[in-house]
Amino acid sequence: MLTTTGIAARSAGRLDDALLLLGRLAIAPVFFLSGRTKVEGLFTITDRTFELFRTEYALPLLPPVIAAWLATIAEHAFSAMLVTGIGTRIAAFGLLAMTAVIEIFVYPDAWPTHLSWAGLLIPLVIRGGGRYSLDHWLLGNKTGKS
Repeated sequence: MLTTTGIAARSAGRLDDALLLLGRLAIAPVFFLSGRTKVEGLFTITDRTFELFRTEYALPLLPPVIAAWLATIAEHAFSAMLVTGIGTRIAAFGLLAMTAVIEIFVYPDAWPTHLSWAGLLIPLVIRGGGRYSLDHWLLGNKTGKS
């Protein structure tokens, strides 16, 4: 017999899972489309991308060519991982770290945008992909909330 409390808990759990799915689907295209601006064809990094990483996106301690490759690969791979919900926590953490680097070293005045990205990524790092993810189906509930 389900009590009112049980029904409310079940509904809250489904809402939580739906919000995790929505968060994954909302943030993934932001990074994927950014990654697509760095390549032509299937995956040829453009000269313009390397130039941007030498000038506007220059980072301390990381050579521009390596930074361009890492950012481009991360934006594509982590976005795909979020959409499918596989390795959700790893992908969300990677994009959150990228967001922090962009905020600190590249566009410090863009904090409202970066804060909204972080607001979508942090729950995914903490809670995972939820019931509607490959993580959940492959791992079940062995790791808690997937």
